[in-house]
Amino acid sequence: MKKLLYIYNPHAGKGMANKWLGQALDCFTRAGWLVTAYPTQGRDDARRIAAEVGGTFDRVVCCGGDGTLHETVSGLMELPERPPVGYLPTGTTNDFARNLHLPRSVGAKMETAAAGVPRAVDLGRFNGAPFLYVAAFGAFTDVSYDTPQSFKNVFGHLAYVLEGATRLASLPRYRLRVEHDGGVEEGEFLYGMVSNTVSVGGFRSVDAKAVKLDDGMFETVLIRFPQNAAQLQSILAALVQMSPTPGGAVTVFQTTHLTFQCAQEMAWTLDGEFGGAPREARIEVLPRAVEIVHGK
Repeated sequence: MKKLLYIYNPHAGKGMANKWLGQALDCFTRAGWLVTAYPTQGRDDARRIAAEVGGTFDRVVCCGGDGTLHETVSGLMELPERPPVGYLPTGTTNDFARNLHLPRSVGAKMETAAAGVPRAVDLGRFNGAPFLYVAAFGAFTDVSYDTPQSFKNVFGHLAYVLEGATRLASLPRYRLRVEHDGGVEEGEFLYGMVSNTVSVGGFRSVDAKAVKLDDGMFETVLIRFPQNAAQLQSILAALVQMSPTPGGAVTVFQTTHLTFQCAQEMAWTLDGEFGGAPREARIEVLPRAVEIVHGK
C-alpha cells in the first residue's frame, strides 16, 4: 500500500483544517493511501517535517495557507528525490491555489489531492532559499493582504498604497541596478516583483496570460519612483490597463535569472513571508523542480 503524509496547519483559515481532518483522512484512505497525519506546531514546522520524513512517502498533501505550502515545498527541496505534493488551501488569500484550478467544493479538493495527476512546476531560488511563487520588495510588500475587496481590481492593492499625490514623500525608494536576461535596468524604484503566479495578494498579476508554471521563466514587474502626481497617475493607469508603455515607469518582462544590487539593505518577502534584507539578491528559476497536483 502506498503511503501519504498529510501535513496540516490547525490554525490556518480559522481552524478549517481541524474541521476537515476526519473527512480528509477518510477520503485519502478510500483512495488507497496509508495515511500519516501531522499537525504543525508552529512556524517552519511544515518545512522541518517534510525534510525529515517526506522522502519516505509516496505523496505529501499539505493543508493550510500558501505559507504552509511554501514551507512544505521548501522542506522537500532539501531531499534528493521529492514525492508529488497535493494542496488543500484554507488560508485567507490562497494565491498559488489559483494557479492549480482546484475544484470549488472541499470534498472535490480532497479527491483531487488524493487521486489527481501531479504536474511539474518551476520554483525560484532567492540567495539560495527556495520560493514557490513570488519574491517582492518595496511599497506593496508591507501592506496587509487583507485590503478591502473594493481595492482588489488589477493592482488595486498597490493603488491603495499609492492613493493621492500627498503620499509620495513617504513612499520608500531604492536605487537599484537590476541585471536580467534582456539587459540591465537602473534607477530609483518603489516596487518590484518576480513571480510565477496569476494572482498576488488576491488580485490578478499584470501579465496573467503569460504565466505558465513550467516554462522555465518568471514574470517580473519593476515600478520606478514617480517624480510627480502625473507620473503617479500614469503608473496606476498602466497597471490597471495591463499595458505598460515601453520605456515607461512600469517595466514588465520574463527572465530566467535576476541580480538586484542596492546601496542599502532592502527588505524582501518570499511567498508573503519575510525573506531578509540583503543589499544584493540573486534570483534564479529552478525549472520543473517539484510536482504539484492540479485540478482540471
